[in-house]
Amino acid sequence: MRVATWGYPMPLPDFLIAGVPKAGTTALHAALTGHPDLFLSPVKEPKFFLSDGPPPAVGGPGDVQTYQEHVWRQPDYEALFDRAPAGALRGEATPFYLYDLAAHGRIRKLVPDVKLILLLRDPVDRAHSNWTHLWVAGLEEKADFLEACRAEEQRKAAGWADFWHYVGLGLYGRQLQHLYRHFARDQVLLLRYRDLKDDPARTLDRVCSFLGVRTGVLSSIPKENVNRHFVEDNAVNRVLRGLLRTGGTVGHRFPVPLRLAARGPLLTLLHRRAGNRPVTTPAERAALLPHFADDIALLQDVTGERYDDWLSLDRHARAA
Repeated sequence: MRVATWGYPMPLPDFLIAGVPKAGTTALHAALTGHPDLFLSPVKEPKFFLSDGPPPAVGGPGDVQTYQEHVWRQPDYEALFDRAPAGALRGEATPFYLYDLAAHGRIRKLVPDVKLILLLRDPVDRAHSNWTHLWVAGLEEKADFLEACRAEEQRKAAGWADFWHYVGLGLYGRQLQHLYRHFARDQVLLLRYRDLKDDPARTLDRVCSFLGVRTGVLSSIPKENVNRHFVEDNAVNRVLRGLLRTGGTVGHRFPVPLRLAARGPLLTLLHRRAGNRPVTTPAERAALLPHFADDIALLQDVTGERYDDWLSLDRHARAA
């Protein structure tokens, strides 16, 4: 929390869960809400530090609707923390802050003493989970994971939102190198996605110790809300995904209220078949891993920690 020049406290966050997407940030946010000494923003991803003003007005499929959810005005952002109990530490979770290098400077300028929590995940698995998320949501048109990754630069040039940057989001080494130019290392806690899943009590105690609140209070994380639907690439589903990508419209026939109302039924049809979500295949991993190898080496140099297991092609040898 900062204090304005006129003496009144400014309700700004004491800590940020700043990265990375598809690495357990939602689960960590939900778990920390159970600690009496912490107050988490009721909006899980306000995305305040991702812009200096209004968010973009154009983007890829679904991006415009997401941009409309940004809390970009400072009074509105501060209002998210108004209900924090006296003495509680305030925090929020926007997992794109690590990736957005410009956000580092914005955070430093407004809350220089903030503490940053980062959850890192094997970058190939993270990218595949990211693609699966958008595929199951009906927004990703590429049925082939590697083809979707190859489209990344073209999508960036077209102004698609960060969540479409499957490879770029996983280049943690360069992101952390930049972050450490703005924040002292003792302000940053690095965690692994796998640690949160396999040993939640110990990992949550690490977070609480880092924040300076009582340990031993939290012992579990909420069960992940994973969509267990199998979405085939067939003619019917291609039509459904096309409607979802365009907001449920065919040309300009449907008015806006119907477009919004149509999304739920369209998803129900798309998810009509349950099944196992796809996992990264050995061939996909072998093809994508070279894009991350140099950055993993940089990550190890920057952090002094080992991430050699991420370089393995053997799924069972890795601790994502």
